[in-house]
Amino acid sequence: MAYDYAPFPYVVPPGLTATEPRHPVAIVGAGPIGLAMAIDLAGHGIKSVVLDDNNVVSVGSRAICWAKRTLEIFDRLGVGDRMLAKGVTWKVGRLFHGSNEVYSFDLLPEDGHKYPAFINLQQYYVEQYLVERTRDFPDHIDLRFLNKVTDHRDHGDHVMLTIETPDGPYTLEAGYYIAAEGAGSPTRNRMKLPFEGQTFEEHFLIVDVELPHSPFSTEDPERWFWFAPPFHPGQSALLHKQPDNIYRIDLQLGPDTDPKTEATEEKVIPRIKAIIGDMAFRLDWMSVYKFRCAKLDRFVHGRVLFVGDSAHVVSPFGARGGNGGIQDVDNLGWKLAAVLNGAPATLLDSYDEERTHGSAENILNSARATNFMTPKSEIETLFRNETLILAGKHPFARKLINSGRLSQPCSLAGMALQSGDHPMVGQSLTDMPMETGWLIERIKGQFTLLTLDDSVWPDLDDIRIVPLPKSDQSAAHYGSKGAFLIRPDDHICAYFNAPDTGALAAALARATGRNQ
Repeated sequence: MAYDYAPFPYVVPPGLTATEPRHPVAIVGAGPIGLAMAIDLAGHGIKSVVLDDNNVVSVGSRAICWAKRTLEIFDRLGVGDRMLAKGVTWKVGRLFHGSNEVYSFDLLPEDGHKYPAFINLQQYYVEQYLVERTRDFPDHIDLRFLNKVTDHRDHGDHVMLTIETPDGPYTLEAGYYIAAEGAGSPTRNRMKLPFEGQTFEEHFLIVDVELPHSPFSTEDPERWFWFAPPFHPGQSALLHKQPDNIYRIDLQLGPDTDPKTEATEEKVIPRIKAIIGDMAFRLDWMSVYKFRCAKLDRFVHGRVLFVGDSAHVVSPFGARGGNGGIQDVDNLGWKLAAVLNGAPATLLDSYDEERTHGSAENILNSARATNFMTPKSEIETLFRNETLILAGKHPFARKLINSGRLSQPCSLAGMALQSGDHPMVGQSLTDMPMETGWLIERIKGQFTLLTLDDSVWPDLDDIRIVPLPKSDQSAAHYGSKGAFLIRPDDHICAYFNAPDTGALAAALARATGRNQ
């Protein structure tokens, strides 16, 4: 494979020879979600121990599409610029039916943002960058490879973990336990928690192919999606460019496929040649899979918290899996840090409320997209094909095609931590240029009052004041009067028409769970 899978070192944990002090947080799983969680907590001054049963980054490209909002979170965590430099930037998607283009869409039609709509970057690079970033927090992140959690017990004021290592078992205590182990979550299984949703019987083939250039003539990298292409009749196909001249090809195979037979060079090579013709290529990685759209009813169970695929899974079409997991981290990190620093533990209930809502929205759109891709009857196929014909001429029909709706941040409007009914309350911050740098760089994980006019705004200890420069772009997105209170996760939680110390203090109290 193109990537060098060098193992990370195993270090004998102190718990094998002595009782360890209680850790504030134990994070189980050192994939992108668990590593990002540790870095986020470290940024808030919270120590954690990260436990993983493996010692290499993920094998295969896995998650590759990272959305603008996720990149903004990674920027705060210190790896966004590095991901942008390595990744393949794109914003245009094209949708085909047969050999005909139905329509194209631009996911970021305006300029003036630090990050693009999407980059493509293999998951192994993301994990590598995050592992290397953890080394900047030697006093706050204890990353332990080949440490497999085999049991845990929630004792009400802490969680006891049992851990297996190459040198034997040991135990440690943690104030909170974060399960970030992925879709197969042993923690979830041990707790016998229902994980309900829709299972799709269709099989899909993922192939990473190294090519000298794109098999399709495009000046800039784009996402291409086909319904019933001539090179793969009756099924769907997807093409993405990744770094290192690696191209991701996804092919629908049907429900009766034998995965062991299909995931062979004898089967895969003719499929690739049908797409790219006589161009030279090298197979880098391949996998055949089917998937579920499912979630836990609750993400918070006492002192055990679920994030990422441990809490919810979706189809890979729409880039909602990894992006949704990073948004879990963004939502939970500042809240857990606040609780550990004295805020009411009920603040964590808002993580459950907000992210179960976000994952349900992702699952809804993911299931719709997959059902549209895989009609189950002649009537459904007829509806799908007629919709595609309409969409080529009439924009209203494009809303029925869910393969073009990719990961987006959800609205938190009307939820417990928000104040007021301004239409921007509950929305995610929109980035724009400042006198120097970017707006997202001015928030950096703390409460911020974004002021729009020259009024004298109250200066509270826990809130940074950031005046927004006046421009056509700022006026279009935010208006020109008043101020917005921005949470550490860049969600707007209150609007003030004029300076009011009492109203600002009350909104801050509500946003931190102190007056619910």
